[in-house]
Amino acid sequence: MVSGTIRYWAAAKAAAGTAEETYRAATLAGALDEARARRADHPEFARVLLRCSFLVDERQVGSRDHHDVQLTEGGTVEVLPPFAGGSR
Repeated sequence: MVSGTIRYWAAAKAAAGTAEETYRAATLAGALDEARARRADHPEFARVLLRCSFLVDERQVGSRDHHDVQLTEGGTVEVLPPFAGGSR
C-alpha cells in the first residue's frame, strides 16, 4: 500500500464535503473504496463517483479497470465530474 492525495472537483467536491483527502491503497479501486467507506451514510457521494473521470498522477484513467490502475507513493488522484459547457 502507498499513500497519496485524492483531490475532488466541482460536484465531487460538494458530495465529498472536502476538496482533498489522503488515501492509503495500492490501486485506484482501493482508494475509491476507502473514500466510499468514509461516507457510507452519504449515498450521493457514491452516485457522483459513478459519473466521474479520473486522473492518476496527471494521466487519464479512461476505461481501464480501476483495479488495474496502480497508485504511487505521494501520488495524486483527481476526481473530475462531467462539466457542463463547451462550444456551441
